[in-house]
Amino acid sequence: MKINLAAIGDAEQILNLQKLAYQSEAEIYPDCIIPPMTQTIGNMREEFQNQVLYKAIYENDIIGSVRAYSEDNSCFIGRLIVHPEFQRKGIGTKLMNAVETHFSDVQRYELFTGTKSIENIRLYERLGYKPIKEQVVNKFLSLISMEKRRNTTT
Repeated sequence: MKINLAAIGDAEQILNLQKLAYQSEAEIYPDCIIPPMTQTIGNMREEFQNQVLYKAIYENDIIGSVRAYSEDNSCFIGRLIVHPEFQRKGIGTKLMNAVETHFSDVQRYELFTGTKSIENIRLYERLGYKPIKEQVVNKFLSLISMEKRRNTTT
C-alpha cells in the first residue's frame, strides 16, 4: 500500500470511493438520514486547484483519500475516507501523516467530520492532536478544532 499525492486523473476513482463511503454510512446509521452524494467530477477538479489531495493505493485501486488546505496557520481537513474493507489497517493514519508532512508548519487542524464519526476524532487523538472545540455545522456535519500536542519527550 502506497500513499501518493492525488491528481485530477484520480478524480473518478476518488468520487466512487466517496459514494461508497456514503452508502456504507447509511447502512451503519439507518436511523439517521445520510445526505446523498452530490459531488461531481467537475467539483473535484475545482478542489484540485486550491487543495491538496492524498490517496492510498492498493493494487492500483484507490482505497483511501483525504483532502486538505492551509489558511492562517490552520490546516482544514475534509473527506478522510477509507474503503470499508480496509478500515482499521492504519490507512487513515498514513493519510494524515502525509497531510501533516505536507503542512509541517501548521499547529492547528480543523477537521470536518460527520456528527456520528467519533472514530475520526479518536484517530486524531492517537496521532497526537487534542480536540479544543466543536462547532456543529448542521445535523450531518461538525467542525472539530484540534491542536497538535507538543512532544515533551526527548
